[in-house]
Amino acid sequence: MVFSIPENLHPELMPLAWLIGTWRGKGRCEYPNIEGFEFAQEVSFNQDGQDHLNYFSRTWVIDSNSEIVKPYDSEVGYWRLRDKEVLEVVLSHNSGTNEGWLGLIRGPKIQLAMDKAYESPSKKAIDSGSRLYGLVEGQLFTSLDVGKDGHDLQAYMWSSLERQG
Repeated sequence: MVFSIPENLHPELMPLAWLIGTWRGKGRCEYPNIEGFEFAQEVSFNQDGQDHLNYFSRTWVIDSNSEIVKPYDSEVGYWRLRDKEVLEVVLSHNSGTNEGWLGLIRGPKIQLAMDKAYESPSKKAIDSGSRLYGLVEGQLFTSLDVGKDGHDLQAYMWSSLERQG
């Protein structure tokens, strides 16, 4: 699907313009001590003329017929570019954790590593993480690797999302 660059897009955000919009699709979650499952995901990137993108993602556990079984996770945040290729991302999760991420953007490919995490008194944050976002054959591919609960950094969630009109 074709997208257009918003007229009021802050000039520093041009390398991220390809993300703007809403993306939907499916993915998979697998991790030690978790029964693997399929999920539906919606991700939105929008902007308001300032020097950051607004970000919102939510996921739902789905059954074999792609019907929603229950909500899984949601996160909100802000994506800011520094020096045209260094990306700073802050995220807050509905579970009560917050994370800071740093990474690089190279065309339609973004790699992030977790920098810092904050956990609420009732929720444990992940110990380490890496994220990948890329445009693959017109779809947004995402992956999240995490280290938590005594496990080393490894694949956790991945999805392929289509741009919505």
